[in-house]
Amino acid sequence: MSDESRPHRTAAVIPAAGRGVRLGPGAPKALRTLGGTPMLIHAVRAMARSRAVSLVVVVAPPADTTEVRRLLDENALPERTEILVVPGGKTRQESVRAGLDALPADITAVLIHDAARPLVPVDTVDSVAEAVRAGAPAVVPALPLADTVKEVEPGRPGEPEPVVATPVRSRLRAVQTPQGFDLATLVRAHEKMAVDGEGATDDAGMVEQLGVTVVVVPGHEEAFKVTRPLDLVLAEAVLARRRATDAY
Repeated sequence: MSDESRPHRTAAVIPAAGRGVRLGPGAPKALRTLGGTPMLIHAVRAMARSRAVSLVVVVAPPADTTEVRRLLDENALPERTEILVVPGGKTRQESVRAGLDALPADITAVLIHDAARPLVPVDTVDSVAEAVRAGAPAVVPALPLADTVKEVEPGRPGEPEPVVATPVRSRLRAVQTPQGFDLATLVRAHEKMAVDGEGATDDAGMVEQLGVTVVVVPGHEEAFKVTRPLDLVLAEAVLARRRATDAY
């Protein structure tokens, strides 16, 4: 079958094996609740709402795969979307690779989404998937920066650090997820980039190192990452507003 006639099928991989230490002790970050529902469930729903996504692979903490499967079974998810759960690795890079290894042979494109971005709107998911389907090998949603950014010479914690450069803000973007890829391109990046220490935290960055052009599509302010307790407060407020206005 030629590439032109081959059907294009998109999957989403959600690496959710991290502990989320910046949110404090307790359950893994992806299993913390938001509006009474685990953040992971919100993230899976966000991917499954996109008609471009026919499969979602959740990469869970190895000790919690049964619990994650139970949570998925107990919460309402779009029936047209297949959901798989696989155990993750010690790093995000290893977990993403575990998700890629679980994809069936007919998948041609993949979205990698942070479980800690539970409120990404479906329009953002759709725009990333559509850009990949239109031929871009790698796509990231991103927003212009509101703050001026300084490059510094890192010093000891708590001590003043000298500024070495001020990048032009108009050329900078804050990258979000889902990041979308031609599957073969992302697999090639993972095969070439060895896991070093904590491993890669940005799949688009790995693809850039192959010399492949990554393109940006507009992100959304509600696709922020829930990392610290204050982020959780903001996410609760966004979710409450959605439920009040959109029957979310």
